[in-house]
Amino acid sequence: MAQKGDWVKIKQVILEPEERAENIPQDTKETPLTMWVKGLLLEDGEIGDTVKIKTFTGRIVEGVLVEVNPRHIHDFGNPISELIKAGMKAREILYGGEENE
Repeated sequence: MAQKGDWVKIKQVILEPEERAENIPQDTKETPLTMWVKGLLLEDGEIGDTVKIKTFTGRIVEGVLVEVNPRHIHDFGNPISELIKAGMKAREILYGGEENE
């Protein structure tokens, strides 16, 4: 059970597949356009309930509760050797080699 005031993430379907534009790729067209928003819960609720939250910018948004205390997780993926080499070459060109690092 999530309590009023908890930091949560909700999801809201903006457009159902049949409402999406005709000129988008077929696999995209078959998927609902969905928005995820984080904020403070304005009422008690459980995962799957429709709830309202207040975002840091003060917006009140309604959606389906999907997570309590969501983490901010992202990265830039696995290193790509070609980009590492290109970066090293760019430094060499710009700064004149290893002794100038």
